[in-house]
Amino acid sequence: MDSLDKDGTIQNRLVRIYGRVQGVGYREACVRRARARGVTGWVRNRVDGSVEVMLQGSSEQLADMCNWLRDGISAAVVDKIEVTEMQPPLPRFDPFNRLPTL
Repeated sequence: MDSLDKDGTIQNRLVRIYGRVQGVGYREACVRRARARGVTGWVRNRVDGSVEVMLQGSSEQLADMCNWLRDGISAAVVDKIEVTEMQPPLPRFDPFNRLPTL
C-alpha cells in the first residue's frame, strides 16, 4: 500500500488510547498492524496507563489504523482515543517501532 496521498503528502497523527491497553499485547499488535499496512511511526506506553501512537502515511492508511486502534485486540478494553493531526515538518519514521515508556 502506498504511504503517500494522491498529492504526494504524508499525513501525521498522534493518537492516545485510554482503557485497559497495557500488559495485554496491544503495542505489539499495533506494530504488526502498522507494518502490514505500510504505516510508519512508533508506539509507547505512558505512565498514566494509556498508549501513545505516532502514525505517518496516507489519509486512508491513517483512517484504517485509527479504526483499528479503537477496536484494538480482544484482550484490550479501549475506553476512548484522542486523535491529533500533527503539522509538518516532522521527521520521517521508518519502520514502525515500539519506544520505551514515557
